[in-house]
Amino acid sequence: MKLVTFQMNGTSRIGALREANGREWITDLNRAEPRLPTDMLEFLNGGAESLALAEQVLAATPSEQGIPRNQLRLQAPVPRPGKMICIGLNYRDHAAESNQPVPEYPTVFAKYANCVIGTGEPIVIPPATTKPDYEVELGVIIGKRARRVSEADALDYVAGYVPFNDVSARDYQNRTSQWVIGKAFDTFGPMGPALTTRDEIPDPHNLNLQLSIGGEVLQSSNTRNLIFSVNQLIAYLSAVMTLEPGDLLATGTPGGVGAARKPPRFLKAGDVVRIEIERLGVLENPVVFL
Repeated sequence: MKLVTFQMNGTSRIGALREANGREWITDLNRAEPRLPTDMLEFLNGGAESLALAEQVLAATPSEQGIPRNQLRLQAPVPRPGKMICIGLNYRDHAAESNQPVPEYPTVFAKYANCVIGTGEPIVIPPATTKPDYEVELGVIIGKRARRVSEADALDYVAGYVPFNDVSARDYQNRTSQWVIGKAFDTFGPMGPALTTRDEIPDPHNLNLQLSIGGEVLQSSNTRNLIFSVNQLIAYLSAVMTLEPGDLLATGTPGGVGAARKPPRFLKAGDVVRIEIERLGVLENPVVFL
């Protein structure tokens, strides 16, 4: 199931993104089943009961009875995650291009809900930064409360997966050893188009992912190249902090970031950043400068 948050008549609702006859459709889950919450965090907190109700709706509703996707505006699947936990240097080629050693432990930093936008929404570059950069990442959405979880059980706590762009202001990021200020700009966390539920992705460690701008592929890899797996990251983090439904774990970016290119290739006004992750969909965001 591909869960989405969309806007209709000025309010947010929960839907399912489906394909039929070469078109994409949104099934309005709230209209079909009023017991389902209209907020994704509430939906995820509902756990198996929410998923079962949504599955019943889809089983009883042909895709073509939905709303054509192009008639709706999608938001980020989880518009306001409780926590956004990001992992740096989690692909060997990115560590190498950053002139950093392969980490012995996960490098952890944070983004915040002010960063989150959905597909189609603009990445807004303010005058404060002159070095805005892109990073394609596999995002993991937590599905149930996780505390001191083992690696073997870690995926049981995942709701699903999303394409994610860890947009970064490199000039701010590199001012100190702490990266958060360069990662936390408004709109610097595009996510979407949908949350693909865990049952559709039995192995998150074998997904092709790439980022392109204007048809030029700038990053291309596979999640099998992660240094620390999703299982390892959830176990490591949950030993320290409680993970809650709707929290986002961004698993790191492969090589090819703009700052490491010669010459550097930072985001420019008019760019459209396209991220595609196998089986998860396409996340596209235009870039605008203030």
